[in-house]
Amino acid sequence: MLSTPPVVLRFPFQGRWTAENSPANRVPSHGTYLLGTTFAIDFIAVDERGRSAKHGWRSVLATEPPELFAGFGAPILAPASGTVVAAVDGELDHEARRSQLALIPYALSQARRVREGVRAIAGNHVVIALQPAGPFVLIAHLQRGSVSVAVGSVVMVGENIGSCGNSGNSTQPHVHVQVTDSTAWPTARGGPIVFERPQVNGGNWLPRNGEAFTAA
Repeated sequence: MLSTPPVVLRFPFQGRWTAENSPANRVPSHGTYLLGTTFAIDFIAVDERGRSAKHGWRSVLATEPPELFAGFGAPILAPASGTVVAAVDGELDHEARRSQLALIPYALSQARRVREGVRAIAGNHVVIALQPAGPFVLIAHLQRGSVSVAVGSVVMVGENIGSCGNSGNSTQPHVHVQVTDSTAWPTARGGPIVFERPQVNGGNWLPRNGEAFTAA
């Protein structure tokens, strides 16, 4: 898939968001080719001041309830039309970790999550097959109990599929999007993606790290 044209997706949310770990800045975007994440991108909802959540003593010294974050519970929409081939719910939403102190034990447990497989990494997630043989779009880190589609469901672009959560390999509520050539995750290869640009400018677009934008 590395030589194929980018898959054009629609942003899977509305409102104000910021891009992180964008392949517009580097490839592989998450520092690894593992689990087809080569061209994956993350999105964090922010308020009018560009904050994912207000800062306080917990953001400096401890963990934080995910409910404090702008994105937690935000509706997540299908970024493309297709057939649902995986729908996982029931994984816990973790406490958020913006504190460097709280991130230390989390970093030390990263290898264990990788060994445990896709549920430990993606948390609650949905995979949409754009065609029977792919490509496949993964939308990850959804809120527990929010997944509203099932395997075999045919979804249309813009249809609600769940809510933003903090499940899986996630340090604060956000949405992870990637495209792969397979759902055999140990050998899946990631493919490039672009998004329909907000109507004010038209065309397709891939936001860079830290770039904030409003999705209609």
